[in-house]
Amino acid sequence: MSPHVLILGGTTEARELAAALDAHPGVRVTTSLAGRVTRPGALAGEVRVGGFGGAEGLADWLRAAGVDALVDATHPFAGTITANAVRAADRAGVPALVLRRPGWRPGPGDRWHPVPSLPAAAGLLPRFGPRVLLTTGRLGLSAFAHLADRHFVVRSVEPPEPPMPPHTEVLLARGPFTVADETALLQENLIDVLVTKDSGGAATAAKLTAARELGLPVVVVRRPPLPAGVTAVPDVAAVLERLALGPA
Repeated sequence: MSPHVLILGGTTEARELAAALDAHPGVRVTTSLAGRVTRPGALAGEVRVGGFGGAEGLADWLRAAGVDALVDATHPFAGTITANAVRAADRAGVPALVLRRPGWRPGPGDRWHPVPSLPAAAGLLPRFGPRVLLTTGRLGLSAFAHLADRHFVVRSVEPPEPPMPPHTEVLLARGPFTVADETALLQENLIDVLVTKDSGGAATAAKLTAARELGLPVVVVRRPPLPAGVTAVPDVAAVLERLALGPA
């Protein structure tokens, strides 16, 4: 019987992993999407959309679908999904891997202010000027909604969910972005401080370079910790190695 790998997707790495697994003769790959993005791109292999109903629902699905390995390749901040995936795999007796791109690291000249959460980021903003570029995604803006004395430029792939700060301008855009693009965005909007999540990867890292070159402070929300006993692998090649599959 062909080995069946379930990928919890939604990231570039998940898309690359699906293509790499689908290229292996005899490997069946299914990518599960939460359904939060309205127009996801094409994916290799099978695709399912929607939740499982928590850890128990996912464990039941793993058994029913005959899954041989589970790879959580969701966003680094999808902590609840990752925790459910690890619990479900344990209950179903299925080996599980967590694929996480490495986080960003500050370099010389960076003015980073690490914080553990979005509310902590909001609490730090009164230290800086009033114009804020917020690139933390479409969820969680309620953490900043009480800051009526700040002007927010919110960049998101999808329209953000309310409640939002009273003085908010929304820019809908999808990366990758160049340093020149990000520099122009910061300058044209007279941004005083950038707030971002440590999502890692190159697609949205140019804003950090632009902020450094402009001497702007950056409030960086740290990633949630992985479940106890879980160690992430950094890339698709590492997943293939752990699954005992090389390049097709």
